[in-house]
Amino acid sequence: MNPNQYNGLTLAYIGDAVFELIIRRHCVELGFGKVNDLHKKVIKYTNGKSQSEFIHYFLENNILTEDELLIFKRGRNSHVNTCRKNLDLKDYLDATGFEALFGYLYLNNNYERINQLVDIILKEAKLNDKG
Repeated sequence: MNPNQYNGLTLAYIGDAVFELIIRRHCVELGFGKVNDLHKKVIKYTNGKSQSEFIHYFLENNILTEDELLIFKRGRNSHVNTCRKNLDLKDYLDATGFEALFGYLYLNNNYERINQLVDIILKEAKLNDKG
């Protein structure tokens, strides 16, 4: 099936796994060895609030292409039946859009663009700091 035909929640489902794996690998490469430390560092950047902040950074700085913006909106505007109890609905929907974008890029084999966006996140989020 063509990735353009997937609904926003399906794209987000894939994108969540893709983004989490990239961040996990990055943290391991930074030298975090203890699983508890890895987990704390990874969730700091893969939680819904952080993903919402990342997508807002992309939007405010005109980083996304028109097509990427449409994919983000497709994910954000999906009809969700649930919301995390520690996250407000707006952030949850924005995070869903963020994940949909990564899912779409992954399913289109656009790894170069994924790496560009992750590089921006790592630079802006200062994930390279061991703290």
